[in-house]
Amino acid sequence: MNFQIEWHYKSSKHKQLIFTSNFTDANEALMIVGDLEKTGRTKEIFLLDEQQQKWTVKEAKKLLQEVQTEPHDIVAYFDGGYEHDTLLAGLGVVIYFKQNNKSYRIRRNSKLQEIESNNEAEYAAFYYLIQELEELGVHHIPVTFRGDSQVVLNQLAGEWPCFEEEFNRYLDRIEDKMQELGIRPVYEPISRKENEEADQLATQALQGIPIASRKQV
Repeated sequence: MNFQIEWHYKSSKHKQLIFTSNFTDANEALMIVGDLEKTGRTKEIFLLDEQQQKWTVKEAKKLLQEVQTEPHDIVAYFDGGYEHDTLLAGLGVVIYFKQNNKSYRIRRNSKLQEIESNNEAEYAAFYYLIQELEELGVHHIPVTFRGDSQVVLNQLAGEWPCFEEEFNRYLDRIEDKMQELGIRPVYEPISRKENEEADQLATQALQGIPIASRKQV
């Protein structure tokens, strides 16, 4: 979780200015706030989250304590593989997150029947990822989504139009579920090489190798 510091400064001549920092890690931001308070030049200090919601220092400390026990700082990868001759899709997802001051990785895959295209496999993989996030208990926080399907990510971001009815149905299901969970998505298209882990899981699903693991990293 990251915060932006809003420091309301007062000079010896009672002149007041407001200084705003860059976003920084929440724990580091609170340490800096402690240093600023020692200057004796502080009228007020607020902390702004990435949605520009303003918190007092006391509120931010309480929020951070609550957040630490829930999955947070989530980066989620997805990939879909497709076999034209069998109409089978392999879905692979990888979720990195923090909880209770520890870092974890979840790896999952699945195989679907009667898929009609590689693009559909990518949509199915993204929806599978959302279901895994729901099972993990993710809600009302930002999530960074990464994949090598620019079509899926740019359409979800609203940057590319979607004209296929079957893909619009996937988009509706995905967006409805994210709204239900209160997920605030950040979409980051990456190269196929950068998505190697999810790609391998999708391939293993097509090979009939189920993967379901969770480990501390």
